Amino acid sequence: MRPLVVIDVVGLTPRLLDHMPNLAKLGAPAQLRTVLPAVTCSVQATLLTGAMPRDHGIVGNGWYFRDVGEVLLWRQHNALVEGPKIWDDARKSHPDYRVANICWWYAMGAATEFTVTPRPVYHADGRKSPDCYTTPPSLRNDLTRELGRFPLFSYWGPKADITSSQWIVDASRLVLAREHPDLTLVYVPHLDYDLQRYGSSGPEAIAAARQIDTALGPLLDDAAAAGAVTVVLSEYGITDVSRPVDVNRVLRAEGLLSVYRQAGMEYLDPWTSRAFAVADHQLAHIYVRDPADIPAVRALVESLPGVDEVLDQDGKAEYGLDHSRAGELVAVAAPDSWFTYYYWLDDALAPDFARGVDIHRKPGYDPAELFFNPDDPFVKAKAALALARKELGMRYTMPVVPLDPSIVRGSHGRLPSDPLDGPVVLSSETLDQQSYAATEVKSLLLRLAGIGPA
Repeated sequence: MRPLVVIDVVGLTPRLLDHMPNLAKLGAPAQLRTVLPAVTCSVQATLLTGAMPRDHGIVGNGWYFRDVGEVLLWRQHNALVEGPKIWDDARKSHPDYRVANICWWYAMGAATEFTVTPRPVYHADGRKSPDCYTTPPSLRNDLTRELGRFPLFSYWGPKADITSSQWIVDASRLVLAREHPDLTLVYVPHLDYDLQRYGSSGPEAIAAARQIDTALGPLLDDAAAAGAVTVVLSEYGITDVSRPVDVNRVLRAEGLLSVYRQAGMEYLDPWTSRAFAVADHQLAHIYVRDPADIPAVRALVESLPGVDEVLDQDGKAEYGLDHSRAGELVAVAAPDSWFTYYYWLDDALAPDFARGVDIHRKPGYDPAELFFNPDDPFVKAKAALALARKELGMRYTMPVVPLDPSIVRGSHGRLPSDPLDGPVVLSSETLDQQSYAATEVKSLLLRLAGIGPA
């Protein structure tokens, strides 16, 4: 058995590898045939279980939880992932197999010896402070003392940049050096930011690739010095988009989606809506309350410009997405398009969270959170004032996010049309295939660790 370091460089593609000499040293990449939806939570669950979304249940980065009547994104409890994970299989032959999870998703409650995951402090007065959750709890103290607090506001939002990925790399190096886990999982998100902001074909993408390649160099060296097998992989590639699709607004205009109003703001009403969509990049789960409405809803969504296909039960089964958590219908965007979560018809009635970074209250994914509102000349001054109020212990809001989705230039979620725009697998050990299905990665990792069949 050999130690194994698995680095998830989200958004890594063969095109970007041309600008990443440290990663290129690992050798030629193999194609990774990802799953639908090609989004973080679904793909990571497949990589760690070897199962399709129909089996592990992670049908997106979030979904409509029918049992509580709420749309919830970015949950963190590992019990949501159904089925045995890679460490469960490893412990069948090596009961003392030790695992460190550094920021892969669904980390909380997982049967891993070491865990690091972003977890803000939600104060009683409404303030939010950057921090992380760790197991053992003492690890948080060690990392904070040596690296500073987890840089939450550079992990997501208008200020997202290399700082958070650098912190994760440094934390991984410390855990690797001090704890010597058998399996170290590392998630670095940096390529997500500017590729969604500006697209994948511009100079910003190349600059981001070079930044993360430089940051990863010392971790790759540490892994080699420890005698570890290093695997670098990705979940999806980001491609250029130019057309947002307001699927919920169309459902509302047809009288299918309901809202309720409080304090002059409109909120999605999933309890009384006949149909609504949970938008997740280039995929949208459409929940239809009455089966009799499904044909009409499908025809309506299929007619929208920017929609490539709408999957019914048979279509979901074809892609391995036929789990009870999925929508009755699943819409897939055209290559140049992506789905907004917007459901209001007048921006004056948008909820206050729409103009802020609020990943847990928005009933869908919002890539506009990566931007300061370009139409507000005072937006950064407002942000500075809000931060000052926060530091003084006062309640504050951060209304800096634009409501114009057209500024988003990159997206993902549909299966790639070209392998050059899809995810990859690289390894410090020779790979035995030129292409791997995402469901094969778990077995590949066990073999590389000296646990599975040679």
